[in-house]
Amino acid sequence: MKEDFLHYVWQYKKFDFSNLVTVSGELLTIAYCGHYLKQSGPDFFNAQIILDDQKWAGNIEMHVKSSDWYLHQHEKDFNYDNVILHVVWEHDMPVFRKDNTEIPVLELKHYVSEESLRSYQSLMIPKTWIYCESQLRSVDAFVMQHWKERLFVERLERKSVSIQRLLEQMQYDWEAVLFCLMAKNFGLNTNGDLFLKMAESIPFSVLRKERFEVENLEALFLGQLHLLVAEAEDVYARDLNRRYAYLCQKHQLQAVPYETAQFFRHRPDNFPTIRLAQLAMLYHRQDHLFANITAAKTREEFYDLFDVSVSEYWQNHYQFDQVSLKKQKCLSKSFIDLLICNTIVPLQFAYAKSLGKEVAEATFALMQTIAPEKNSIIEKFATFGVKAKNAFETQSLLQLKNEYCHQRQCLQCAIGIQLLKS
Repeated sequence: MKEDFLHYVWQYKKFDFSNLVTVSGELLTIAYCGHYLKQSGPDFFNAQIILDDQKWAGNIEMHVKSSDWYLHQHEKDFNYDNVILHVVWEHDMPVFRKDNTEIPVLELKHYVSEESLRSYQSLMIPKTWIYCESQLRSVDAFVMQHWKERLFVERLERKSVSIQRLLEQMQYDWEAVLFCLMAKNFGLNTNGDLFLKMAESIPFSVLRKERFEVENLEALFLGQLHLLVAEAEDVYARDLNRRYAYLCQKHQLQAVPYETAQFFRHRPDNFPTIRLAQLAMLYHRQDHLFANITAAKTREEFYDLFDVSVSEYWQNHYQFDQVSLKKQKCLSKSFIDLLICNTIVPLQFAYAKSLGKEVAEATFALMQTIAPEKNSIIEKFATFGVKAKNAFETQSLLQLKNEYCHQRQCLQCAIGIQLLKS
């Protein structure tokens, strides 16, 4: 038994509340169950009850056992001073207020039907992947669609928190925030955190000054991550070394503490040298990138905005001093789609939120035009009958798995609640 089942039973009135009696024998009538609070403090706020003939208004706290009140040290927390009813599954000891009056207790297990309890136990039996995997196909399509919309917004809300922290770190310079997020996503999963450190190590004012020469940006990006070759044979590589030494002295820069950028198991087009060269060309070509991104609405506009390749040297190199077949190495549409999902849409959402605006319908429409992402979580959902048709749905399913299924928050999930109700 878990507390979230008690919350579910109370919130949705899945118990017999016609003839309630407290453990001390008082007749109990529930006038209003209260507002469910998903935060610290009592579980239900501003409830109204009648004990015998006396009406009470206040908060309700729930536990599996009465003794959990003391286990959680609520007697020391003033937030619980206004608790008028203690709802428990099993009553094992009395609980007292600070003035030594006993808090009324309702032992809920006597009023919940066997059917509701069996439904809960059936849902919570561990499966091979998630609890409701064998029932997902039976979930109402309307419920599923609306829950996906909620999950998508929740995922953006979660990402906006880290963007807000980064904004404060960057002195509220949205262009600098965009550069950090862009760098992280250019690094993909393996080098993303390292690329972010590189971006944070270079004041964006330096990029504004040096963006007119792409070689200066390459020198900065590669040099900060120790990817320049000290004894290079190529003239271009030696030139980047000289430029980096000069720029470090000019702008008083310090390289990121040494950490090896990963080449292993990457396709050559995803080598960190190539991704940094593409990032350098993007910022060389695009002035006021943040303004352009916030103004763009369609996938085609973003494809035009990110239509960049690499400088001439990198067209026939993947690493220094190693000549390869010539290739433009443009940003692919699939890579731009990843940027839209993981950088642009979260940034647009956070920016709109900072202005007090609602997320535009255009954001939902944009995500629905992008092909679904491919990863193990999305593939697993598909095997249980939930197939994502676009990136909007894949982002929603990732939020579902990470924040609900993985955390076993079935009774906070619209799918779990619908399954219990049915």
